Amino acid sequence: MKTWITICDTCKRPGWDATSMERTDGEALALLIEQAAATQSQVATRRVSCTMGCERACNVIVQAEGKIGYSLGTFEPVEDAALAIVAYAAAHADSDTGQVPFREWPQGVKGHFVSRQVPLPDAP
Repeated sequence: MKTWITICDTCKRPGWDATSMERTDGEALALLIEQAAATQSQVATRRVSCTMGCERACNVIVQAEGKIGYSLGTFEPVEDAALAIVAYAAAHADSDTGQVPFREWPQGVKGHFVSRQVPLPDAP
C-alpha cells in the first residue's frame, strides 16, 4: 500500500513577497519532494492548493488508507527537508499502522509535526 505525500504548492514562507522567487515556496518544496520520491516505489506525491496551514508554511500531509496520517509544517524549500520528508513517508509506508517510532524519524522532520489524523472507521 502506498503512502501519499500531499504537498501544499501555494505555501509562502514569511517574507516571500519581498524576494524575487519565480515560484512559491510550496512549489519549490513540491519539486524537491517529487524528485526525492521518484525512486521510492511505496511513496506517491500529489500537489494541492492550500492545506490551510499558512502560518506554518511549507506544509505536507503524510497518509495512507487505513493508517494514522500526519500533518507537518514549517519547512524550508531545501533538498534536506525534502529528503527527510520522503524518508519519513517511506517509514510510514513500512509501518502497519502508520506509526513510526521516534528513534526512526529522520532528523529533518523532528519538530515539524503539527497534527495526527486517525484513520476513518470502516463503513457500516
